[in-house]
Amino acid sequence: MYKPRQDSFLLEQYVKLAKGKVLDIGTGSGILALTASKNPKVKSVLAVDVDKGSINYCENNVHDKKVKFAVSNLFENVKGKFDTIIFNPPYLPNEREIDIQDKALYGGKKGYEIIERFLAEAKTHLNKDGVILLLFSSQTDKAKVDLIIKKSGFKSKLLEKKHVFFEDLYVYSLKLF
Repeated sequence: MYKPRQDSFLLEQYVKLAKGKVLDIGTGSGILALTASKNPKVKSVLAVDVDKGSINYCENNVHDKKVKFAVSNLFENVKGKFDTIIFNPPYLPNEREIDIQDKALYGGKKGYEIIERFLAEAKTHLNKDGVILLLFSSQTDKAKVDLIIKKSGFKSKLLEKKHVFFEDLYVYSLKLF
């Protein structure tokens, strides 16, 4: 399970702005789902993670009537459309192509492959006026992520850039063109 770190706490500041029907992809500890649920403008939160252990942890430790948990590899087991989609993806590159134990950190060979897959699928799950809150790192090749966002049919707005240790973290708001 991904324990909250600087990236989670940075994104959490913007998750407080969530509204309507919310989807938290890669929920980890459930911190972002719980934060979203505290907003009176949020009707419900579906929090999913590919890791069954994370979902078990959340079901036993996150108690909020607005939040439901499910195992899902991105949108695989998700139905319907959402007003807010939250995604703090694995984003570090794994160029050596070794078997990585911590899948919560590594987003593919270049680091952006999971983000690319997410964006290709996100359009069918986002309401017309919905918003995606996305966080990624300078380790992930920002120019490439910006291009993927545009090619996927989204316009982006940089909400915050924060330098942490060896990287810059970017929080984006994405909307459909």
